[in-house]
Amino acid sequence: MSWNPTQNPEYLSDKTALESLIIPRARDLAGFEVRRALPSVKRQLVGPFIFFDQVGPAEFLTGEGIDVRPHPHIGLGTVTYLYQGEFEHRDSLGTHQVIYPGEVNWMVAGRGVTHSERTSQKTRDKKKHSLFGIQTWIALPETHEDMAPDFEHHKQGALPHIQDGGVSARLILGSAYGETSPVRMLSETFYLDVRLDPGASFPLPYDHEDRGVYVTQGSVEIAGDTFEDGRMMVFRPGDNLSVKAGMQGARLMLLGGATLNEERYIWWNFVSSSKEKIEAATREWKRADWAHGTFHLPPGDDQEFMSISAELERTRPRRAR
Repeated sequence: MSWNPTQNPEYLSDKTALESLIIPRARDLAGFEVRRALPSVKRQLVGPFIFFDQVGPAEFLTGEGIDVRPHPHIGLGTVTYLYQGEFEHRDSLGTHQVIYPGEVNWMVAGRGVTHSERTSQKTRDKKKHSLFGIQTWIALPETHEDMAPDFEHHKQGALPHIQDGGVSARLILGSAYGETSPVRMLSETFYLDVRLDPGASFPLPYDHEDRGVYVTQGSVEIAGDTFEDGRMMVFRPGDNLSVKAGMQGARLMLLGGATLNEERYIWWNFVSSSKEKIEAATREWKRADWAHGTFHLPPGDDQEFMSISAELERTRPRRAR
C-alpha cells in the first residue's frame, strides 16, 4: 500500500497548496436541501468529476419521500452513495435496484439512458425516515461517450475498506492506497468515504493529478485554517499533504483523478465533448418517441417524465474547464 495507516502523516503546512475553496450553492427541493459544489464558478471539474451534490440530511414523515421523475443522460456516469436512507432506482435498461447506505450505484449513460430515483413505498409507510447522501457525475472519456449504457451495483462489503486507529475509509471508485474498487471505471479516478476521529489525520493520494476534499460532517484543519462541513477544497497537483479532523471528528468525501484531455460541455442532464450531441439529445427527449427514439422510459416507471422548462430552453451548453 502507498499509505501505511500506522504512520502519523504530516498535515499540510503550505497554504499555497490549496488551489480553490468552493462553498456550495444551497437550494430547497420540496422540503429538503441540496448543496451543489460542482460545477462552480471557481472549478467546473475535479479530475473527471463534473457534478457534485450533497442531498440532505432530511427527515420525512409517513407518506413523504423523494420523487425524481424519469430523466435522460448522455456522456457521463452517475454515482449514488448514501449515508442514511434509501433510493429506488429504475432505468431504461430494465434495472430495478434499491440502494442502501455504504453501497454504490454506478450508471454509465454513454449514448443515452433514462432513469428515475424515488423513495420506496415500504420506506414511505414508516412513521419517520431520513435521507442523506452524495450524488455525482463523472464525465466519460471521449472514446466512451457513445458506448452502450450500463449499470452496476455493489454492496458495502465488496468495497475495499481501510481502518486503523482513528481512520475508517471506504474506497467507492477507482484506485488509491494500493486498493482498487470493483466498480468498472473508464478513466483514472479515486473516490472515498472517510471518517476521522477527533484529531486524526489522513493523507490525500499523491499519485493522482487532481484532488479534492468535501466535508460532509464535522470539520478539518488545513495549514492552520479550519473548514467546516459543506466546503470543498481542491489542491494543486504534486504536494504530499494530509487533512486533520477537528474536535468533533469529521466525515469526508475524497475525489479526483486524471484531468480530461478534451473540452466538455454541460447542459441540463447532458455532458459531451460536442455541443451538437447535446442539441441532438435535447431534440430526441422533446420528441418523446419512447418506442423508436434514442430514449426509453424505465419499465415500471413510465407514466411520467421530466420535461425541459421554458427558462432552461433559453440557455445554451456551457464549456466546462
